Amino acid sequence: MVNPTLIAPKESQIFKRREHLPLREDSLWQIEAGAVRTYTLTEDGTVIALGFWGLGDTVGQPLALIQPYEAECLTDVRVRAIQCRECGHLNQVLLSHLHQTQTLLRLRSGQIHQRLQQLLDWLADKFGHELEQGQLIQLRLTHQDIADTLGTTRVTVTRLLSHFEQQGRIRWINQYLLLPRNL
Repeated sequence: MVNPTLIAPKESQIFKRREHLPLREDSLWQIEAGAVRTYTLTEDGTVIALGFWGLGDTVGQPLALIQPYEAECLTDVRVRAIQCRECGHLNQVLLSHLHQTQTLLRLRSGQIHQRLQQLLDWLADKFGHELEQGQLIQLRLTHQDIADTLGTTRVTVTRLLSHFEQQGRIRWINQYLLLPRNL
């Protein structure tokens, strides 16, 4: 892990998949490439996803009043540290975090198959790329990542994804999920 006191504010830094971004009270990370998940943990260690962030998004401790607050790289990530006072669009960033957290919290209740479909649709909107066949979600999440987001078990997610695939609701292309156009 990088020592946060050694971060040069203007230089881009690279973090590998599953590394955590070092968080400080006075600075933020602007994502230049890759994807990051922010989350908190309950007292019993349950992961609660607070957001999934990509190109152009900003994450960091000053945006969260919750503890613990973690920022995990879901892919290799290139970020640039910025001081809070340099973030001219801080209100927009805060609103984005608020909206995304509310969306993800809403996905933790209701029928699990509907929650999974809503999460896949949301991920397609945020990280999807249009192909002739449909929306390709170019973000590889583990079944456990999805389960943590939905507040269910990995086994349930695995079973439902298999069921969705049998129904033709999803397909796999090079380990990425495709939401076919013709449903």
